[in-house]
Order: sequence, then structure tokens, then C-alpha cells
Amino acid sequence: MEKTILKSHLGIAIILGSVWGFAEAALGMGLHACAALVSGSIMTGVALFFISVGWVATRRFFVPMLVVLIACFFKLFDAVLLSLPIKHGAIANPIFALLMEGLAFLILVALFNKNRWQKKSARALLGGGSALIAVSLFPLVKFASGIPACVFTGTLVPLSIFFAPIAVILSAFTVPLGFITGEKIRSTAANFEMVIERKALRDLITPATMVLCLVLVALIRLLLTPDMS
Repeated sequence: MEKTILKSHLGIAIILGSVWGFAEAALGMGLHACAALVSGSIMTGVALFFISVGWVATRRFFVPMLVVLIACFFKLFDAVLLSLPIKHGAIANPIFALLMEGLAFLILVALFNKNRWQKKSARALLGGGSALIAVSLFPLVKFASGIPACVFTGTLVPLSIFFAPIAVILSAFTVPLGFITGEKIRSTAANFEMVIERKALRDLITPATMVLCLVLVALIRLLLTPDMS
């Protein structure tokens, strides 16, 4: 029974991380084209949505971090597609941001009893607080990757700090939405074997989702992304 539950949690993490990785590529490219300065703040809200879904759907701390690591794998996949070194600013810095977002969320969740998150207002505060911690930590990326955080034109203020209110406000909405989505996944997963009777088909869904997302990312990067080298 415990092995089945673990397998289910791993499957949820892989699917969420893969969909998030695809969203990072698709949405990120669009944002860089029309709203480059605030793209990082918006993507923080998106990241915390997927992280919160992973935690709520399983109530296991390792799942959100696994979701983050899979999203990081997709960024490394980007590096291969675009022939970029891992320490390129378009690869290393976003990976650091993903790690800080996962860390920020889990710190706040660990500090308080899970029953506290039953209220919508508490969930909104969890989202806003996680975003605030994550964007505040992001300027430390220079010590991790050697590449300093981008600053707002004419100032020394990192973009993550300058546009922090956007990340905080957006995350105050995306994390409560993540709770709703996670709860639906949790209830659906309990009846998953009844919905899909054939075990072979159930086992195929997780890897198929990851492969599909990788293929979609490859198509986006190879066909639509300009040369970044």
C-alpha cells in the first residue's frame, strides 16, 4: 500500500513538473517578447501555483521539491536545445529562481500547522509571503551562478525587488488556486485506479506526459526562439 502511494506521489510530481517546465518555455517566451521587465515576477506566481499544487495533492514535502527539480531539468533541456552553457544567464539564473521559490514555500509551510491553511486568507498570505521571500533571495544568485541579477534601468535595484509587489499580489491569487487544484487532484487520485482499469495504461500516463512536454518545449525552442548565443 505504501509503495502504491509513493508511486502515485512520484507520478503527480513528474506530471506537475513537466507541465510547469512546458509552461515556463511557452509563457516565458511570450512574456519576454511583450513584458520582459516583469516576466520574472509573473513567473514567480506561476511557479508557486505548481509548487502549492504538489504539496496540497500529496501533503509530502519531497513532492514540491521534486516538482521544482523536474522544472529545473526542463531548463537544462533548454540549454541543450539552444547550445547554451549551464552558467548562461538564461539558464542558471532561472534555475536559481525556481529553487528559491520552492524553498520559500516549504519554509512557510513547515513553520505552521497545516490546519492553518484552511482559510482562503491564510492561503493568500502563504502565496504572498512565499513570493516575497523568493524575490528577496534572488539577488543572491550572483554568489551561486556568478551572474548578477538584472537591475532596473538607471538604478542599482534588482528587477526582482523592483517588481516584487507584482509577484506578491499575483502569488496571493495563484497559491489559493493551487490549493483548489491540488485538492481536486488528491480526490481524483484516490479513484484513479477505478477510472482507468488497465494498469499498463495507468503506468504509461506519467512518462507519456513528460515526453510530450519535452517534445512541445523542443518545438517551441527550435522553431520560435531566436538565437541566444
